[in-house]
Amino acid sequence: MAHPSEHPHIVVHSPALDGSRRVTSGEETLGVASHVDDVAELLRLADLYVTDVEDSELVEWQGGGPDDWPGLHEHHEHHGG
Repeated sequence: MAHPSEHPHIVVHSPALDGSRRVTSGEETLGVASHVDDVAELLRLADLYVTDVEDSELVEWQGGGPDDWPGLHEHHEHHGG
């Protein structure tokens, strides 16, 4: 059994064609996210408490960062600084 202080390696994979991104923890697929909030929710459901999924060393973002969800943005008014 893993020590409570050890966290699994969480990976948010590159966006699929529809822009959704698979989230895995080690060998286990936690689910598919279509927004950074979905990532946080998937981790919470898996009892993985990551306070800031966008800026945590526990979460590896592949193929784009927390703001990259291609194909899922219709019309967002704000574009980051």
